[in-house]
Amino acid sequence: MTQLYDEVLRPSGLRVTQFNILATLARLGEANLRQLESMLAIDQTTLTRSLKLLERDRVIKRVPHRDGRIKAMKLTSKGRRALAAARPLWARAQRKVLGELGTTAWTDAERRLAHLLRIAVTKRIQGPRRIEPGLQARPASVYAA
Repeated sequence: MTQLYDEVLRPSGLRVTQFNILATLARLGEANLRQLESMLAIDQTTLTRSLKLLERDRVIKRVPHRDGRIKAMKLTSKGRRALAAARPLWARAQRKVLGELGTTAWTDAERRLAHLLRIAVTKRIQGPRRIEPGLQARPASVYAA
């Protein structure tokens, strides 16, 4: 799926992860690393790498935050233009996926992915579960409810 979106977005110069970061920053106005990591469910290493590339290309910039330890980012005018150019390509990729999967399958996939995201976020907040000696690990679906 990621490859399909990356291929369609290629003319914009953005990858799907970068597009999602820019779209999120456009929606929020500005965000810090922790907010982006949580909202996009991207691990910190991948997010940091993507942010460095976007900052290098001057599509995002760091902005002052009342807590000097926090790195806040926002779109630059170049970033707004890049996002505007990429949105029609994103829509084309979305239409292609919907055409191939069908609306019902897509809706079901979105619902399932949202559920998996909730589980992942909950586990990230709670930390890894310790398994008592003699007990076997159970699939994540057992813990969901």
